[in-house]
Amino acid sequence: MYVIIWGCRGSIPVSGRQYNKYGGCTSCVEVVLSDGKEIVFDAGTGIRNLGRRILQEPKVWELTLFLSHPHWDHLMGFPFFQPAYSSRYRIHVRGGPIAKDSLKQYLQQQMQAPYFPIRFDALKAEFDFTSGIPVVQRIGRAEVIPIPLSHPGGGYGFKVVEGDSTFVYLTDNELTYDHEGGKNQYEYVNFAKDADLLIHDGQYGGKEYQKLHGWGHSRFLDVIDMAHQARVKRVGIIHHDPDHDDNDLDRIGASCTHVAESYKKTPFSFIAREGQEIEI
Repeated sequence: MYVIIWGCRGSIPVSGRQYNKYGGCTSCVEVVLSDGKEIVFDAGTGIRNLGRRILQEPKVWELTLFLSHPHWDHLMGFPFFQPAYSSRYRIHVRGGPIAKDSLKQYLQQQMQAPYFPIRFDALKAEFDFTSGIPVVQRIGRAEVIPIPLSHPGGGYGFKVVEGDSTFVYLTDNELTYDHEGGKNQYEYVNFAKDADLLIHDGQYGGKEYQKLHGWGHSRFLDVIDMAHQARVKRVGIIHHDPDHDDNDLDRIGASCTHVAESYKKTPFSFIAREGQEIEI
């Protein structure tokens, strides 16, 4: 499978020369399975560029969109996702084990007047809002398994297993704070055990976290420690703080690499950037 990062920023999109290296679009990650089937995690502003790419792919007409939770930075790109306006496409919308009506409302509400000029009913793609039950979703030869996130208001992370390949996506997940409905750190370690690739929210540094403890995001060094415990092969930090420019993220990357290399079994760490493609 291939994992492509289309948006890796958290909270709000940013722009400017100081963000050119890592990008300014909010959460959107694409997974292309070995049989060509498409999975998309979250509909932040990065999904706009993904949509433009999909329009150029004649073999792509169906995809499954998993929404981790309904905070704006994970939904705000959806009204600009061009395949949604074409009858050529079929879009399955999924989440964790939640009611299908909630999933549809997440997308409908942001397109209601006066917030957006085009109503959801004007979209021409065929939508399928089947609920997340059963817990394990089967897409082609792959399984997608949800886990509750430790985040205000809840949400779900996901694990994609296809053959011998495993990818884990845990955005907006606070490892050292027990939010209602979430799991403890040991359970997240177990969920990501031996994964080929873990993409995890690491929005804060240590000093920032002292002020923002309980806001629903992890310290980047806690993510490296969790990846080491889970024995993952590669770990990427995502959901970058909007105040962290390229120089800040370079320093964070150096810190993560230094800590990762201090372990006997080293997980390869990196700072996720827009346009990055990872083969598993």
